[in-house]
Amino acid sequence: MYPEYLVAPMRQELTNAGFEDLRTSEEVDQAIKSEGTVLVMVNSVCGCAAANARPAARISTQYEKHPDKFVTVFAGMEKDAVDRARQHMLPYPPSSPAIALFKDGKLVHMIERHMIEGRPAQMIADNLQQAYEQYC
Repeated sequence: MYPEYLVAPMRQELTNAGFEDLRTSEEVDQAIKSEGTVLVMVNSVCGCAAANARPAARISTQYEKHPDKFVTVFAGMEKDAVDRARQHMLPYPPSSPAIALFKDGKLVHMIERHMIEGRPAQMIADNLQQAYEQYC
């Protein structure tokens, strides 16, 4: 677990952009299993990947076509919520940061950490935009 003061600005970067911060496994289930589309961002303190993943997720909220909901869980903090989100992301292995798109409770698009590292935020956001065009 990280100190809350350390992760607070990283949480705010997403919540200020309209993401709902999920902190329990029940909240995760409720969000993902809902009808429609939901983007789940597994937030992280990792500077090399999360520093581009968060801006990419933020950028993607501005696209005309986008998910019905944007939610986030924070790796290294709310263990139960993160574990539950990762269960929904199977068969992909645990990854943080990670970005997953669900439609009617089913995983339809996944961006793992190795697809984030070394890529600029706009390139990651473009990947999300393509998924939104297809599924939202």
